[in-house]
Amino acid sequence: MNDSTTASSAAAQGLIKSERAEQTRHMDLLRFATAGSVDDGKSTLIGRLLLDSKSIFEDQLEAVEATSQSKGYDYTDLALLTDGLRSEREQGITIDVAYRYFATPNRKFIIADTPGHVQYTRNMVTGASTADLGLVLVDARQGLTEQSRRHAVILSLLRVPHLVLAVNKMDLVDFSEDVYKQIHAEFTQFATKLNIPDLQVIPISALKGDNVVNRSENMDWYDGPSLMHHLENVHVASDRDLVDVRFPVQYVIRPKSDEFHDYRGYAGQVAGGVLKPGDEVVVLPSGMTSKISKIDLFDQEITEAFPPMSVTVHLEDDVDVSRGDMIARVNNAPTPSQDIDAMVCWMTNAPLRPRMKLAIKHTSRSARALVKDIQYRLDVNTLHRDQETKELGLNEIGRVQLRTTVPLLCDTYSKNRATGSFILIDEATGVTVGAGMINNTRA
Repeated sequence: MNDSTTASSAAAQGLIKSERAEQTRHMDLLRFATAGSVDDGKSTLIGRLLLDSKSIFEDQLEAVEATSQSKGYDYTDLALLTDGLRSEREQGITIDVAYRYFATPNRKFIIADTPGHVQYTRNMVTGASTADLGLVLVDARQGLTEQSRRHAVILSLLRVPHLVLAVNKMDLVDFSEDVYKQIHAEFTQFATKLNIPDLQVIPISALKGDNVVNRSENMDWYDGPSLMHHLENVHVASDRDLVDVRFPVQYVIRPKSDEFHDYRGYAGQVAGGVLKPGDEVVVLPSGMTSKISKIDLFDQEITEAFPPMSVTVHLEDDVDVSRGDMIARVNNAPTPSQDIDAMVCWMTNAPLRPRMKLAIKHTSRSARALVKDIQYRLDVNTLHRDQETKELGLNEIGRVQLRTTVPLLCDTYSKNRATGSFILIDEATGVTVGAGMINNTRA
């Protein structure tokens, strides 16, 4: 084999690796949540996305068409693809969070269709808490409503890094550019008060399909991307913390079989940073140090792991590691803390008051918590801080101080959404009653 052949072969291999890397980069996962007021068309929009991207089966579409006809509609109600509860279909609203999965040649998607009613704000928080992008819909005829503003504020509090304002039902305002510009300007001004790093405003008609998957001929004055094009190309990889290594241990794997007699691995989902064999790490809260010997992904060994991969980590030394512990870098580890200062969204009818005792779950660690103080309640419409209120009611958000029975291995929510969040649980019923975002801690 001559030098030119060798060079050509090396170039070909390099091209193949480059193409694979490019394919991997484009076929990443985007989680997005819909938000907005009642009847703004969230479920219809998701149905349109699924239909026009050819992500539903023919029998599903036939069933939706038959149901639409039986209800006397003169159109196919695509919202029926996501509104699965009987009460949702009867009222034409979304109550529970509905998750839908689909993929295009460029990307995979998980959609959280969240409810618009004020009384189901807690469900909206649940659906948006893991989202990479928030999709807020407004009715072009109504403009910004109190609920669309509330959802934008919540998405900002949840640190959702990308936000799309979809001005829907443009067909009902004759695809007016002036209407779009007015809503665009009003929301842009409102967004300056919030923490929204990336904002895109797109005029659409979910019912007709304008600017959802394909560009609209009815709005030739709009020169931006269609909604699907934006969803396929928005960059989310850099949103995750790839510097601070955080690996909460969920399970210790010890098969004790003849084939895997000495196998000891620590399974979990990478919450931050990049893990590689040979890295020196510390196990918290014990403080014991070791090095990573290997990393398993299913039945294969890999050279690195990063968020949000679920892997099994092996250490060179026999260190005592159990569920709830965390593996981190030696010189970059979270400080264990029992005093937590956090924003809490309260999710039950009985109000949250000082001196209440609750169970708390943070990553894979569980503990009990005492409510020390409620500093203020946040008005999500005006962002006013009511410091006189000493309790939080259903769907209200406020700043709360907690004391836990054991130290939590946490970061601030602004630094890491996985290690900076927790849920509160009623010990008597086992029901989740609150979701928290950590502001700071004290060692």
